[in-house]
Amino acid sequence: MSDNKLRCVLVYRLQRTKTTSADSSSSGGGGVDGIALTNLSPGPVTLLAKYDHASEYESHEGSAAGGLYGDREKNYADAVAMVISGDPPRGITEENTIGGFKIVQSDMHQVIYGADSRGLCLAVVTGLKYPSRTAIQMLSQLYPPYMEQFSLQYKAATTNALSKKSKPLLSEYCNKFDDATKVDKASMLHSKVEEVKVTMQDNIAAMLRNTEQAESLAERSNQLNEQATVFQKKSKDLRKQMRCKNIKTTVILVSIVVGILIIVLVPLIVRAMNAVKGNRMLRGGEEWEADEELFVEEGP
Repeated sequence: MSDNKLRCVLVYRLQRTKTTSADSSSSGGGGVDGIALTNLSPGPVTLLAKYDHASEYESHEGSAAGGLYGDREKNYADAVAMVISGDPPRGITEENTIGGFKIVQSDMHQVIYGADSRGLCLAVVTGLKYPSRTAIQMLSQLYPPYMEQFSLQYKAATTNALSKKSKPLLSEYCNKFDDATKVDKASMLHSKVEEVKVTMQDNIAAMLRNTEQAESLAERSNQLNEQATVFQKKSKDLRKQMRCKNIKTTVILVSIVVGILIIVLVPLIVRAMNAVKGNRMLRGGEEWEADEELFVEEGP
């Protein structure tokens, strides 16, 4: 598990040896001809001060083998001391300045440390995601005020003798560099790029969701259009069927009415015609009798 937290700051006193350029070229010091280099010799180092910036140190709960702090019984200051003792800063060419920075990483943490030509070593422990350039910047800024306050004390100080006195200064710089994005422009720019990246990813995801929703709405609209077309066609067919049914019903009703009228009126008409015919016959018989009587009276 790694993070971007600043864990602790430590101050050590190292052994030192001065070598010429010829010696430094053979030892990999990287010197320039005519310039004396200060190389800090591998060997025991003395812890002068430490400030644990983290409220709880995960390595104390047990780290895996090969981790920065070794087994769970190992104190982190001693573990860092072992790292520095095995590979001290080299090739320091300037007086009153810190250099020769080295970075050692484990599975969870990293140690960034450097030293001056007098053997004063400053180290900081951070999470793996904490920018190493910011840690180096912190050590470079911490060195001048620390030397100003403790230049006469660190040479003869015993183990952990300066922790209490150094705490205000170490705490101040830990708080100042706790958030790397506030002091490191590159980290700040990277953070802003990450924020823009996340925003763009969110926007792209939102656009994709909107596109999917639009496609879904278009598909539903097409389905509704198809359903409306089918409904319209069925409604037309139904209207035709109802019109035909109404026509049939009307024809049937008219036929029934006409049939009823025929059944009722025909006998009445026949009777009326028969009655008229009988009356005519009766009148004809009476006229014939009258004519006959007239004829008889006018006879010879």
